[in-house]
Parts: sequence; C-alpha cells; structure tokens
Amino acid sequence: MARVEALTCWSGKIQPEIIKGGITNANFRVEDAGRRYFVRIGDDIPVHGVMRFNELAASRAAAECGLSPQVVHAAPGALVFEFVDGKTLAAEDVRQPAMLARILPLVRKCHREMPLHVAGPALIFWVFHVLRDYGHSLKAGNSRHLPTLPRLLDIAAELEKAVGPVEIVYGHNDLLPSNFIDGGDRLWLIDWDYAGFNSPLFDLANLCSNNEVPVADETRLLEAYFERKADAALLRRYHAMKCASLLRETMWSMISEIHSTLDFDYAAYTAENLARFERALGDFRNM
Repeated sequence: MARVEALTCWSGKIQPEIIKGGITNANFRVEDAGRRYFVRIGDDIPVHGVMRFNELAASRAAAECGLSPQVVHAAPGALVFEFVDGKTLAAEDVRQPAMLARILPLVRKCHREMPLHVAGPALIFWVFHVLRDYGHSLKAGNSRHLPTLPRLLDIAAELEKAVGPVEIVYGHNDLLPSNFIDGGDRLWLIDWDYAGFNSPLFDLANLCSNNEVPVADETRLLEAYFERKADAALLRRYHAMKCASLLRETMWSMISEIHSTLDFDYAAYTAENLARFERALGDFRNM
C-alpha cells in the first residue's frame, strides 16, 4: 500500500483499494484526478523466472497490439495501467465454444504481432527448462515433495522428447481464466509476468489445461489455430505439451509453498494440479 501511495505519477493524495486474487503480485485500484488506474506491485521472482523488465516490455508491446490496457507509469517493482471495466473470466466462461472463438484471435495476435513491438532484451519460456530449474530449487529448499521429484523430472524428459522440434512465437505462457477480462464489446489479455518466446503449442495447451476445455473443443481449437486437420502426430505433440503445462503449474505451486509470502493455499493448489496432471498423463500414454 505504501509503495502504491509513493509512486510519483499521482496528482495528489490517493487511497488505494486492494484487489484480491493475485497469486504472484499485489494488485490495487486507484482513482486520481477523476481517472481510475490498476496498479501491480511485485519485484523480480528469480525462482519463477519472473523479471519485471521483461513484464514491462511485454505489457507495452501488448498495449501497442491492442491486447492490453496502456501502461501509464512504471517504477521498480510497480506498474500502473489504465483501468478497464469488465468481467474477469472464470474457467467455465473460457471453455465455452463461443468464448474460445473470441480468445483465439487474441492468442494469434500475441504470437504473430507481439514480436514486432517488444523492445530490448527478451526472455524465452521453455517449459522443460522451467521444470528442470524448479527441480534444482525444490532440492535447495528441502521441499516436502522431494520423494516424488525424480519421477516427475523423468516424466518431463519423456514429454520433451515427445514434443520434438518446435516453431517459435512470442507467448503469453500463463493463460489462466483470470488473465482475460470481458469488456462486452471486446476481450483484454493481461498479466505478462511469464511472457517470452515459446512454442505455440504451449499457449494452446496452457489455455485448455488451465480451463479444462473438453477434448473435442481442444481439437477444434488446434485445427482453427493451425488451419488444418489435426493429425495423430500433432495431437500427440499437443497432449505432451498439455501434460508439461499441468506439471509446470504443479511444480510452480510446490515452489510457491516454500517461497511465497502471499496469503494463498498453495498446498491445496499443488494437490489439485498434481491430480489433473496425473489424469492428463494417463490419457497421453494411452493415445
């Protein structure tokens, strides 16, 4: 709260309102001189690969592409955006076929247009490196999950081999339902903590795994994105990446159990995502 109040962009004294729900940042609504703003407070999180210079560059590029609201101020550990009115989506909203049809153009624009606008150094988000690095951090932190770690890393290596060579695009890499805002006449895609170059398969798999999209709709989404029929090879690579996305969310939560100071039940989140990963892995191995 004090960091929000101390930002130099305000015209006078402000009264920030806490917006609950962030699991990486602290978020606030601010009214100043008759206008509303959204403020994100969060420092670098090296254990998660979150670097705020990268988030700022991606946020500015996303605004130029019309995907996200404008960045109006940036300071160390703080970003101030124009406030946009709308409904934050839930998973049951995202997985509706009509909503997926609205989301797909945003994903395409992110992949194809964002690289034209990102300025300065840029990160790559390769989920299998993330998983290996999480393994190192879990060992260093003496995680309660150490007994299961060797098996999970072996599975990650199996999935990486199954994904094979990839096309590179610029990915959002964190397509949780809460990162979409429906303004009625348009959708916004927000929260660029994990943005970076990646395979398009990851965003597609991440979107579907985070929002429990039915299998038939997953296939339709793949075919709409690639503009061709999804053959057995593409489906296998996609489902390997889907398992990797779920494993990443699981291990992200395992790491957060150790390192996060936010008020969030990470242990329950770990258990939920681990169960979903195991189900997806079983489906993948039975393909």
